[in-house]
Amino acid sequence: MRKYADYIWPVVGLCAVVFAGWLLYRELSGISLAEISSAIGAIPLKNWVGAIVATIIAYGALAWYDRIALMHLGKHLPWPAISLVSFTTYALSHNIGASVFSGAMVRLRAYGAMGLSLAEVGVLVALCSFTFGFGAVLLGGLVLVGEPHIIQRLFNIPQGWAFGAGVALLALVALYVYGSWKEFRPWRIGNFSIVYPRMPIVIRQLFAAPLELIGAAGIIYFALPDAYNPGFFIVLGVFVASFCVALASNAPGGIGVLEAVFIMAMPGVPKADVLAALLVFRLLYLLIPLAFSLVVVVLFERSRLSKVMQERLAEAGKERQGGRPHDGAAG
Repeated sequence: MRKYADYIWPVVGLCAVVFAGWLLYRELSGISLAEISSAIGAIPLKNWVGAIVATIIAYGALAWYDRIALMHLGKHLPWPAISLVSFTTYALSHNIGASVFSGAMVRLRAYGAMGLSLAEVGVLVALCSFTFGFGAVLLGGLVLVGEPHIIQRLFNIPQGWAFGAGVALLALVALYVYGSWKEFRPWRIGNFSIVYPRMPIVIRQLFAAPLELIGAAGIIYFALPDAYNPGFFIVLGVFVASFCVALASNAPGGIGVLEAVFIMAMPGVPKADVLAALLVFRLLYLLIPLAFSLVVVVLFERSRLSKVMQERLAEAGKERQGGRPHDGAAG
């Protein structure tokens, strides 16, 4: 089974992308590029400013994820270094897909150069991923309790069930916080164990975890037209659902999956306006950070290569200097 399990998620992801692509084609087949361009051009300057600020908040919260994980490990690194590594990691992993693995490779290369071991980087990646999931559960619970009717935008489920699901999600959050407070023993699932972080770490997670999703959803909220905007809470709930589905699909950047879910969940907003808002989201949250991250990676690898070459030259110089007296004595 393990042999075949390696192929399950890629197949699931491919099927999700194909299905989402078909849904997206069906929903957008009657929309022209001129309509989308007009919708983007109609976004006022103040909304662009709001979307840019929301992007900064989102990436600032992602840097906080790394900072929290490093605190858990007892490592103290300067904020600028953490922010740069986090920004580069998420900019690449959000666009490449398979964020756990691609993010791990970037962090291993960067934090390894700062003295972290392979095991420590593994814990950091796992805790950052957990912090994101924690935020999704927390916000999902709040949205379902506050706006239980939102579930009917995607599924034909009674509001009472949605409210109950929201209460259950918030109960999981409360259990996690309580377990940390009371220092519960780790959960063990086979050879895998989940250790409750210290309470100061959990308190930071309670703020940082939802902040990234709030910032990312804010980009779309500001990019939607005021006349059809359903409100931030609705946009947030739809974004959490669509973003989690997009991540689970393993599609690069969640392409097609994010758009399909969002358009289905926004029946009261013109499709051209929804697509325009999602294009703004991809531009600010994915494409521009990707361009900057590629520059950072090139500069980092260049500096590492230069350092290695200098070390090799220094070692070669020491070997030559060490060999001269020996040659003279032999003569």
